[in-house]
Amino acid sequence: MLIRSAHFIKSSLSIEQCPAPEKPEFGFIGRSNVGKSSLINLLTGQPRLAKISGQPGKTRTINHFAINESWFMVDLPGYGYARVPVRLRENWVQSVEKYILNRKNLVCLFVLIDSRLSPQKSDLAFMEFLEINQIPFARIFTKSDKLSKSVLEKAISLYNNEMLKNRGSLPATFITSSTKRTGRSEILNYIENLLTNFQIISDIGRIF
Repeated sequence: MLIRSAHFIKSSLSIEQCPAPEKPEFGFIGRSNVGKSSLINLLTGQPRLAKISGQPGKTRTINHFAINESWFMVDLPGYGYARVPVRLRENWVQSVEKYILNRKNLVCLFVLIDSRLSPQKSDLAFMEFLEINQIPFARIFTKSDKLSKSVLEKAISLYNNEMLKNRGSLPATFITSSTKRTGRSEILNYIENLLTNFQIISDIGRIF
């Protein structure tokens, strides 16, 4: 997939404030400081599109970026650790949960996982929540450049073993490094295929 244009549209505190659900969307979510902004910048080829911060929990709104004027990338508030008041963090959880469960044009949710960490309860619980609610999702293991190939394979294997305890198969999985710019073409090709299928289904729906 060729990214011809990418620009920020708006930040929303709730699903009600989001742009009209007229274009397909791909959400990006993960624990705080997992590298969401860096990944979005890598995918779009614009290093300053999404603001990068060293402070965990900096993303506090639902942020829409228009891609090729035909679909959206959506940067969602991270879950897990964040130095913010509990009530504010709870508001994030509620707004993101409502978005995930009710956004009809959400094609796929990319769950970012820090490849350097052992399987985190919050990541596993969140993906289980998505599966229970039949939300299409894929995994993206970030910061792979920090690990050797063997250690990385072991880290992913540990996640696979944990997830297979409660399910029969694994979601689509990607390995990325914003530093080495790896994983970009694989993710964009995956998005392109999903967009094609989404368009076919939409066209059938209009016919009937």
